[in-house]
Amino acid sequence: MQNTAQEFITRLNLLQSDDELKKIQRYFKSDKAEYSESDIFIGVRMGLVFDLAKEFMNMELPEIEKLLESPVHEVRVGGVSIMDFQARSKKTPADRKKELFDLYIRRHDRINNWDLVDRAAIYVVGSYLFDKPRDILYKLAISDNIWERRTAIVSTGYFIKQGEIIDTFTIAEILMNDIEDLIHKAAGGWLRHAGGSKHRRELLAFLDKHAATMPRTMLRYAIEHLDKEEKEYYMGLRKAAPIS
Repeated sequence: MQNTAQEFITRLNLLQSDDELKKIQRYFKSDKAEYSESDIFIGVRMGLVFDLAKEFMNMELPEIEKLLESPVHEVRVGGVSIMDFQARSKKTPADRKKELFDLYIRRHDRINNWDLVDRAAIYVVGSYLFDKPRDILYKLAISDNIWERRTAIVSTGYFIKQGEIIDTFTIAEILMNDIEDLIHKAAGGWLRHAGGSKHRRELLAFLDKHAATMPRTMLRYAIEHLDKEEKEYYMGLRKAAPIS
């Protein structure tokens, strides 16, 4: 098998399904003025894209970048999936993990939808930064680009896995005034994960401070695992907040 971008695309096209295309176009916001308006979908089930990417996980970086440059969404999903598989692998040397991180940041213009970010940010970005300065995440958190801001919060998922939650709470606080619902969902979801059983106190302290003013969607996602009374309490704080 040729481990090239062209071979990957050839194999991917064989998996195309008109029925799947209809499902994907309903799932992603692809109508005019929506976030996937300019994206091109061919109709390949994501599980099949992931399986194919695993077959091509030894692809070299120049070929991966060719996948990222594709206008076809499923091809770019394949590219970030290959990056994710390489970043996760214990066989991948440190210098390659740095190259993967650098490619992700340099070509963030092509990692331009929520699923592309979520597919690779945790391990390509978060895992790489775990034992390094994390300034880049704070730069991304204030970017004008919605997908860079999403990378900032999603990448902290790796830190959460290692028991570190400070960056998640701090970046979520930065994103409190974000106008995008996709950022509210990501920040609220990671707050929920960060505030698991070991860090419940920290989550409640964050909610005590911010529940009244944080975006409603972010709050709903953050409190999803709390008990009924706690949910009602924090939603009550949000409803009682004065309208600015």
